[in-house]
Amino acid sequence: MRINRFLASAGFGSRRKCEDLVRAGSVSINGKVNLNLSATVDGESDVVTVDGIRAFPRGGTRIFVLNKPVGVLCTVSDDRKRKTVLDIAAEKGFGRRLFPVGRLDMYTSGIILLTDDGDLTYRLTHPRFKIDKVYIVNVAGEVRDAEIARIASGIDLDGHKTGPCTIAVLERNKSETTAEVVLREGRNRQIRRSFMEIGHKVRRLHRKALGELEFKDLAEGEMRPLSAGEEKILRRQTGLSQGVGK
Repeated sequence: MRINRFLASAGFGSRRKCEDLVRAGSVSINGKVNLNLSATVDGESDVVTVDGIRAFPRGGTRIFVLNKPVGVLCTVSDDRKRKTVLDIAAEKGFGRRLFPVGRLDMYTSGIILLTDDGDLTYRLTHPRFKIDKVYIVNVAGEVRDAEIARIASGIDLDGHKTGPCTIAVLERNKSETTAEVVLREGRNRQIRRSFMEIGHKVRRLHRKALGELEFKDLAEGEMRPLSAGEEKILRRQTGLSQGVGK
């Protein structure tokens, strides 16, 4: 299948727009940047990515949710043989042809999706689709309102200001503060680094929800397919077809 047709089938836009992605150097085939508009790919054996996001042709897609424990990596493989979310998927019989949607760092627990749906992955991880990620964070020390406001309005990390977020303090005393944080962007270790920037170390961080979906039934380490109703909500939130498996 020609690369523009393949990318269009994976939900990255019209064929013309997908040609523009190729020209811009955003598309890689099997780890190598591809600028050839005539390139052909095999959807089963070739690995195609757009700005690092895996592309899959539509049809027969699967979506799972995992309540990730601390100490597990959100990656496909690890050269140090540490446990990954795909190891958990394999242990539970869901197979290994899945990919995590975004990342939680090794020391963060909570909700992570695994899927072979490239279109959904793209929309959930791209900031312009503005999908809320809801976290519960516990930090050392009493975080003052002015410090909370500083993070919420955007804080400088490595010379770039973070986008605004919502923070609600749940508990606070002199020794620790617990808050709910709602992000729409997902910069690397953003919550941990933001609180460290104002002098408070994160002790525990847990993602509790994606948009409207909380998955309260999932114990730590448990994984299951999304229900039809959950998938419908997820696709509505991302602007995709509401039909399951589309």
